[in-house]
Amino acid sequence: MKTRSTFSLIFWVNSSRIKNDKVPIYARITVDGKRANFSLQRRIELSDWDSERGIVKGTRQQSRLMNKYLEQVRSKVYQAYEDLFSENKFITAQTIKSRFLGADKLFKTLNELFDYHNEVSKQSLSSHTIRHYKVTQGYLTKFINEKHKTDDVRLIDLNYSFIIDFEFFIKSFQPHDHQRKMAHNTAMKHLQRLRKMVTMAYHHEWIPKDPFIRFKTSFEKNRREYLTKEELQSIEDFNTSLDRLSIVKDLFLFSCYTGLSYIDITKLTMENIGFDLDGNQWINTKRQKTKISLKIPLLNQAKLLLKKYQGHPRTTISGTLMPHYSNQKINSYLKEIADLCGIKKNLTFHVARHTFATTITLTNGVPIETVSKLLGHTKLATTQIYARVIDKKVNEDMALLNEKLEN
Repeated sequence: MKTRSTFSLIFWVNSSRIKNDKVPIYARITVDGKRANFSLQRRIELSDWDSERGIVKGTRQQSRLMNKYLEQVRSKVYQAYEDLFSENKFITAQTIKSRFLGADKLFKTLNELFDYHNEVSKQSLSSHTIRHYKVTQGYLTKFINEKHKTDDVRLIDLNYSFIIDFEFFIKSFQPHDHQRKMAHNTAMKHLQRLRKMVTMAYHHEWIPKDPFIRFKTSFEKNRREYLTKEELQSIEDFNTSLDRLSIVKDLFLFSCYTGLSYIDITKLTMENIGFDLDGNQWINTKRQKTKISLKIPLLNQAKLLLKKYQGHPRTTISGTLMPHYSNQKINSYLKEIADLCGIKKNLTFHVARHTFATTITLTNGVPIETVSKLLGHTKLATTQIYARVIDKKVNEDMALLNEKLEN
């Protein structure tokens, strides 16, 4: 059974804002001891206000019209309260105020919230990340069309059931352009983005409560692929007359020996190359994804690849240190290279970054703190996801420990 909140409404004047002997009239809504004030956009002389009764003194026509207006406001505020109660909405002083003012209809639908977020985030998020939010928005639109038979929903109508139903929808959704349904972790990413949107609405006081309070996102721990020393050597030994495969092979190896992502490699120019006091060559850049500064000392393998493409037609035209294809083409060509090299793993460009963290650095004794800095991570826990210490390194460490214990 629904219980009513303690609700009251009074009118008062703000004497601190007196101007030309006139003061503004305000309404104060109180629900369970919490207040919300708003101006009625009316002014009267301070001497005409009856503070005890909350009305204008006198029987003049001007006084009667003002009091009639106050009664109309009172009636509408009470009606807003009754509407929220009958709709089984969460009632606060702020929601009653918003309903009375019609503010709950401004920037208060889910699509308007996404559009607002994407607009204000243009400077802080990359276009690639914004595109992810638009994909999530697209799935939400499909879900709302199918489930609610409409194009949009109000934010105040979001609840726990909406979230659970959306989770079920995206996990069972069958795309038309490919056969596989959405994986669990991908679905959780969409829910994470929706949660960020709803949290933003809550902080803006566009909704009275957060429907995600009882919902927990759960990610399945997947093993991140990386190349072993032998698999990496097979790619280094790979030779082909096809220019596209040769270039993609070199780009992949450059990532293996620097830890740089695809997008960060494509933006490298001579301005990103520096030297320390000992004459060692470094890459100075910023991660596109996190805007974190990176300083990476170049290994000999990476130096040779940079030298190879000095004056190359592709780098001369683009002004970059390395040639590049689209990310989609690179991953397609890498699958060709994997087949030709006899590598059974799903070879993508990001595997190179994992390989740098494991086979190139950690396996050779580089401390995980150093690896974390080279990768541009802000948390060590993030590096631990990428960095897998292979069995050979574990055996070597345990053998060394055994030797120490025997001595």
